[in-house]
Amino acid sequence: MVKSMTGYGRARETRSGRDITVEVRSVNNRYLDCTVKMPRAFIFAEDAIKTMVQKYASRGKVDVFITVESQGANELVVAVNEQLVKSYIDALRRLQQLGGDSVQREITVADLARLPDVLTVTKPEEDLESITADLCAVLETALAAYTAMRETEGKKLAEDIQRRLDTLDALTRLVEERSPQTVTEYRQKLLARMQEILQSASVDEARILTEAAIFADKVAVDEETVRMRSHLSQLRDMLKSNVPVGRKLDFLIQEINRESNTIGSKCSDLQIARDVVELKAEIEKIREQVQNIE
Repeated sequence: MVKSMTGYGRARETRSGRDITVEVRSVNNRYLDCTVKMPRAFIFAEDAIKTMVQKYASRGKVDVFITVESQGANELVVAVNEQLVKSYIDALRRLQQLGGDSVQREITVADLARLPDVLTVTKPEEDLESITADLCAVLETALAAYTAMRETEGKKLAEDIQRRLDTLDALTRLVEERSPQTVTEYRQKLLARMQEILQSASVDEARILTEAAIFADKVAVDEETVRMRSHLSQLRDMLKSNVPVGRKLDFLIQEINRESNTIGSKCSDLQIARDVVELKAEIEKIREQVQNIE
């Protein structure tokens, strides 16, 4: 099943005391271009996130947005520098002794807490692999929703392209049916013109047949229509594929367009010219749809 390059997926879970929200969205792009936006504290997980995205998308401009809110995990730890406190106390008592009766104020805990470096606030060491695993687990859920949307959109694109391929088939058949008639009509017109010019003189039938054969060779589109049908068949098969085929589809559309241009340049018949215009219009619509396929 073909997938669209445009999609969106979102997931939110609480893991290891963290509220993790992941959003994935993408638009068309020639190649895979993944951008991850998340808190700087978790930047160590960026490579793992991009690697996981590559498992779900091969083309497209993919943006991943991650927000993380702590719910009590890894609380900050306040530590007392005991050795420094003892040194401060000794120093303060020494100051009291030096000040004598003029310094009688008792040393309080608040006094000690205000002194430099008595209290230190630290964050416990985190398990980076565990955090990365948590982020990737939520990402995987978001990517599943993202993929489901792309598959739904891809199915609609494939159905639309299939209908247009049926139209191309019908128009190609009209060209194939009309092309031999143009040769017969040319031969009749040529014969009538030569009879009009020569009037009573006899008309060289061999010359008429030769001219008609030359004309038939010039306007023959058998090779082009055969290749056209081959391309259409390949395109239909690709739409059933489970692997990314967007680039191949784009190439085939170029080839189909080239065949239609050749048919148009060979045929001077008004009806065929109209059919070719319709062919090119449908081909352009298919090209626009193919640009959305991964």
